[in-house]
Amino acid sequence: MLILRAFRPGSTLLANGELAERTGLARATVSRLTQTLVAGGFLQHDAKARAYRLGPPVLSLAYAMRQGSDILGVALPLMREIAETRRVNVGLAAADGEEMVYLESVRRHRGSAFRHITAGSRIPMELTSLGRAHLATLATAPLEKMLAQFRARRGAQWPALLKEIKAALVSVERHGYCRASWQPGVIALASPLRLPEHGGYVMNISLSNQQMSDAEIRTDLAPLLKKLVGEVAARLA
Repeated sequence: MLILRAFRPGSTLLANGELAERTGLARATVSRLTQTLVAGGFLQHDAKARAYRLGPPVLSLAYAMRQGSDILGVALPLMREIAETRRVNVGLAAADGEEMVYLESVRRHRGSAFRHITAGSRIPMELTSLGRAHLATLATAPLEKMLAQFRARRGAQWPALLKEIKAALVSVERHGYCRASWQPGVIALASPLRLPEHGGYVMNISLSNQQMSDAEIRTDLAPLLKKLVGEVAARLA
């Protein structure tokens, strides 16, 4: 599973050495496991490049997951309605290690200037409203562990970043959502979807910072997001 996780957008072909570096596994172990994955069809071997790419069964698993997701079945129609009527982007994501993975992202229209996000896209947890909303749901011990990992990764950026994260945790506790702007010109609000039996999911709404004033975001968009989260949670319950 670590080997399959090593493949990301932009990393179409990976050799055993690169896989060993990304996974922390010994080269001999990687060589044995890649052969097993090739035999099962989950990897394809490119003899000319002496490297591997993901095989079609990986996509089949993703499709099966999406088709069987109760959360997507409930949330997606509501997300589409808001995206179409309010001309904003609406997303649903889940935590995976130190990143958030989009289960779905309904974009306001194809011509949008927003970063291209699709189901399966990964974003950094510590920089985004989605990630920070998820951090607000963690108990003290796992939260401290995550913060220590972020501190090691961010170096000199960490003090300012920690201040933003702490403010986001307070915002989620007091207001039910947090706000971040990690992409230039884009504001995103996120709220945790608290479903004990389903794991840690978060929903967000993003828009251009020119679409609404700060006051409108607080009085209009934030209540809309919280209403969406509440309706999804109620239907699943």
